[in-house]
Parts: sequence; C-alpha cells; structure tokens
Amino acid sequence: MFLVDSHCHLDRLNYQTLHQNMDDVMEKARVRDVKLILAICTTLPGFYTMTKMIGQRADVLFSCGIHPLNLDEPYNFSELRRLAAREGVVALGETGLDYYYHQDNKDQQQAVFREHIRVGREQNKPVIVHTRNAREDTLAVLREEQVRECGGVLHCFTEDCETAKMLLEMNFYISFSGIITFRNSAMLCKVVRYVPLDRLLIETDSPYLTPVPYRGKENQPAYVRDVAEYIATQKGVSLVQLAAATVTNFGRLFHVTIPRQLDIK
Repeated sequence: MFLVDSHCHLDRLNYQTLHQNMDDVMEKARVRDVKLILAICTTLPGFYTMTKMIGQRADVLFSCGIHPLNLDEPYNFSELRRLAAREGVVALGETGLDYYYHQDNKDQQQAVFREHIRVGREQNKPVIVHTRNAREDTLAVLREEQVRECGGVLHCFTEDCETAKMLLEMNFYISFSGIITFRNSAMLCKVVRYVPLDRLLIETDSPYLTPVPYRGKENQPAYVRDVAEYIATQKGVSLVQLAAATVTNFGRLFHVTIPRQLDIK
C-alpha cells in the first residue's frame, strides 16, 4: 500500500528529542506505508532553510510560498517566481487568507494571495490554500483570479458542504487532516462523505493537529495513516481503495509521477 502526506511542515518537527534526523522521520512514515511527503513552505527565507535541511530526496517534494500570517518576513514576487520554478517544487503556497489572527492587513493578505495564483497560472502549478475566518473573500479571490486554470487544494478543510461544492466547481481538491478524528467533527464527517473520492487528499499538517489516538503528542507524517483509516470508514471504502485514490489524486493535481524507487506495491 502507498500513502501520501500531502501537507507537512517537515522543517518544524522535533529533531532534538523525538526524531534523530530526516531519515528517521521517513523510516517511521514508511513503516506505516507513508512513502511520499509534500513539504510545505511558509516564508521565502524559510524555503532555503527547509530545502537545505531536507536535501534532494525521491520521497519528498516541495511547495514555495508565503503564509498569510508571515507577511512581516521578507518577500518579493520576483523571488517567489524564481523559487517556484525550481525542480522539485510542485505547488505555490501555503498561501491564502487568515482573518482570525490578523484583520488589520486584509488588503495585503489579498494582494499576496492573488500573486500566488498568478504565478501558479503562469507556471501551471496548483496553489495550496489556507483560509480561516475568511470564507467569502477566499472564494472571491479564487474566482476573480481564475484559479481554475492552475487548480489547487484547500488544505486542512474545516468548512461546510456548500463551500466544498463551490471549490470543487473551481477545479479544487479538498484535503482533510487529523481534525476529522476529533470528537466535534460531525459536520466535517458529513463533508468527507460529500466530497467525491477522486477529489480528496489527506494530510497531517505536522507537527500540528495530531489525530486520535495520539492527541497530546507532536504530529508526524506516519500519522497520516490514521487520517486515512478514519476517512475510509466514513466513505465506506477499504483503506487500500482510499490510499490508491488519494495517491492518484495527488499525482493528478501536482503533475507528479510517483518515483518507481519508492515501491508503490
């Protein structure tokens, strides 16, 4: 079986006391059939740190972007374009809007979000979108910037079925995290059952949002299997079917051919 963690902050895991190194993280993941990870960037300076730490690996791909909560860190759009064009970078983001923590810079958030989509359209790479307390503006920006042309994914989905419907109509994928396993996830389970199997992704968002039964511990890519198992039950399909579908979806969205050396059997 083959599972993909479609959203992980590998550079933020605990390498002091929990993991020995990157190989240790990947081996723990592989033991649980997690064989490919998308490492997510949240600042442009952080992109250099992240890629240097991880190096070139067949089992890790990269995104490049500026998180809406990190707009006080250095960035310029020419650099974003250059980094996004690098080999191994398969997506723009994590980008989007977050009005939960910041409402005083909405115009700046929207301008940066729009630029990510424009670069995605130019380079034919999808956008990875974060939204919190900004549903209407997020959907409006996606429509206005014609995101359908490059596609994308709303990661760590916590919205309702109506939002999912509008995103699906814009050529988007929906990604679910460990939140789906939480006690108060009844509404989210309804969305999981609503989203077609061929438009669904799974993620950890490590080191955050640790799924049951590991609540209280740091999240890690290996735990995406627990997310997959829970979603498979909600969808009424086998774990093998869910895994195969999400790997196919990942490849289709990010224009990725799964490396043969990863042993997809």
